[in-house]
Amino acid sequence: MIATAFSAGIYGIEGYLVTVECGIANGLPAFDIVGLPGAAVREAKERVTTAARSMGLAVPPCRKTVNLAPADRKKEGAVYDLPVFLGLMAALGQTGPLPEDCVFIGEMSLSGALRPVRGALSMAMAVRDSGKTCLFVPEENAEEAALAGGLTIYAAKHAQEILDHLSGKKRMQAYTGRPEKPSELLGSPDFCDVMGQENVKRAMEIAAAGGHNMLLCGTPGSGKSMMAKRIGTILPPMTPEEKLDVVRIYSVIGEGAEAARSDLRPIRSPHHTTSAAGIAGGGTGIPVPGELSLAHNGVLFLDELPEFRKDALEVLRQPLEDGTVSIVRTAGRVTYPAKFMLICAMNPCKCGWYGHPSGRCRCTPYEVREYRKKISGPLLDRIDIQMDVRPVPLRDLSERKPAEHSAEIRARVVAARERQLERYRGTGVTCNADMRPAQLAEFCRPDEAGQKLMDSAFERLGMTARSYDRVLRLARTIADLAGEERISAAHIAEAIQYRFR
Repeated sequence: MIATAFSAGIYGIEGYLVTVECGIANGLPAFDIVGLPGAAVREAKERVTTAARSMGLAVPPCRKTVNLAPADRKKEGAVYDLPVFLGLMAALGQTGPLPEDCVFIGEMSLSGALRPVRGALSMAMAVRDSGKTCLFVPEENAEEAALAGGLTIYAAKHAQEILDHLSGKKRMQAYTGRPEKPSELLGSPDFCDVMGQENVKRAMEIAAAGGHNMLLCGTPGSGKSMMAKRIGTILPPMTPEEKLDVVRIYSVIGEGAEAARSDLRPIRSPHHTTSAAGIAGGGTGIPVPGELSLAHNGVLFLDELPEFRKDALEVLRQPLEDGTVSIVRTAGRVTYPAKFMLICAMNPCKCGWYGHPSGRCRCTPYEVREYRKKISGPLLDRIDIQMDVRPVPLRDLSERKPAEHSAEIRARVVAARERQLERYRGTGVTCNADMRPAQLAEFCRPDEAGQKLMDSAFERLGMTARSYDRVLRLARTIADLAGEERISAAHIAEAIQYRFR
């Protein structure tokens, strides 16, 4: 007898439907799983048979064969435990035929309890697109799977609940979502903790409003890391489409449930010893996302920038332009989204004190040049805002005057982003930093005085075509913060000052 159950698989962050065919035949006892199964998939036969017996279900000695179609795609993970179990029970006559419109994913324990799997959101989207209407998942995966929309989600703790539901013995309630939660910004670090540095705060506000990359260079203790760690408190909330992408990526590494519960943009801060593969992604088997993709629609903060390995830094160049990262390994090629704000912090020299009024630096000019040469010119050309962070004056530290709260800055940033979302509606662009050439020509035309200033700066500062366009994008954001439609000479001048130091 043959029974069919439907499940789903994942490759990169793309899901696909899998047909699980379970066949029972006379002959010597055996249990074979075919269809390019990985090690975890092959081990499902032990988990499934033990769980069935622990639930009091008969598993007679016979020849059992499970086929996972499409057979030419490698199947990884324990996601097929539940559909194999249900298909086997249906083939053995322990339950009736499985519904055609239902899909099952989940790992099983030896007692039949269900455990969460990776990639639930991407698989749910594939199920929805295939025309199926019901999805049964482990309870921990329900919240992220529900983000796909268009499906009736059933969240189960144990396989027995699904058997009872399918037989009509005890119907399960469809998952309806979690109650609203309080704001995650409460208790977060706040910009009001930062004394002085008003020019740097202004630059960070512009960076957040337009999604621009930023480099902070200054002596130890000047507040670079402190301010960078607070960038998340002034970023605008994610759009539904942005959140969907973020949850899909985090779901691949098993953190989809946490990402689904959060409305904050991701902020990644890898240590400077992280390898190029850790930054870009990789690993054995199907490549997994790295820090670039985990920072998608959020911030990648690189502290002590020159201390990163050269190959790890050069990995940034292509994703900063394209918003994606392609990883090629022997197991195949995977492309992950990687559109992020790059925030970097560095010291001006190896000892950290070059340019400090105290004269504490003992580095030679040659050593200073060699230290800064660790950051390549093409990478610097992709960073819109480059700020020298001066030491905080004693007056600012001793007076402790009340500073502006993150909530006040965030309100201006959100207003500027809303102007951008309206401007680029229907184009796939969400912020000024992502503008395409055609949009640059349409929306970034300065007035006459502004164009003269740009022409003069291009010759005098030796701009590249890329830096010219990035100055215009930066000026567009400054104008948006001011609520002005036309880019003026004042906006251009401020943008140039942030770009060339």
